[in-house]
Amino acid sequence: MMEDAPKPPHHIAVIMDGNGRWANARGLPRVLGHQAGAQAVRRIVEAACELGVKALTLYAFSWENWDRPPEEIQDLMGLLDEFIRRETPTLLTNQVRLRAIGRLDQIPAGVLSNLRRVIAQTAPFERMTLTLALSYGGRQEIVDAARRLAQAARAGDLVPEQIDEAVFARHLYAPDLRDPDLLIRTSGEQRLSNFLLWQSSYTEQQPVVQFCDPHWDRGRDAVLLSPLDLCGGHLLLCGHRPL
Repeated sequence: MMEDAPKPPHHIAVIMDGNGRWANARGLPRVLGHQAGAQAVRRIVEAACELGVKALTLYAFSWENWDRPPEEIQDLMGLLDEFIRRETPTLLTNQVRLRAIGRLDQIPAGVLSNLRRVIAQTAPFERMTLTLALSYGGRQEIVDAARRLAQAARAGDLVPEQIDEAVFARHLYAPDLRDPDLLIRTSGEQRLSNFLLWQSSYTEQQPVVQFCDPHWDRGRDAVLLSPLDLCGGHLLLCGHRPL
């Protein structure tokens, strides 16, 4: 009698890392590395859909990225706008819901308008939710949640003694987003870089945090989620190493 196939992770979170270093190592402009990373997203989304993943969160632009040179920020915002326009048909075809978390008011108005248009367009879809973390920082999310709680308490809508983990979590950017089952960083570095700090606090304590050696933008040579296979009850990823 054959055993039932193990279920895929419900929520995979990915720190998209290594774009600039990949380009620098080849003597290329950093923007080409970012372009390669953006082009890999479609394959990641399609692979996740095929596997039955319900939520995919990509750390696309951190709060700290605003400290980069203005020219690089401009390139990154241009790539984001291009990605939104180019990949809308892919999201619609695969019935993927798009949303974004972060301090989105910092995003250029034109880019943000296009982003919100696609978010509204894909809102009814339930196959998978693709969340882009943009102008995002885990500490900033916690501060913003605390500020909203303080405002609610000042308005008399909340008694401070009622605040617990569940109440706090409801004031995060995406309160309905489950904690990650699997967190991937696509370069050799082993740190969270201010990503989903609240949500990944227990993820780190489980054997499901994988820091992959390949850079994110090397996905054109080896799609990061394609090696993800559920075999014998073990989650294998990036070179088929068991977690």
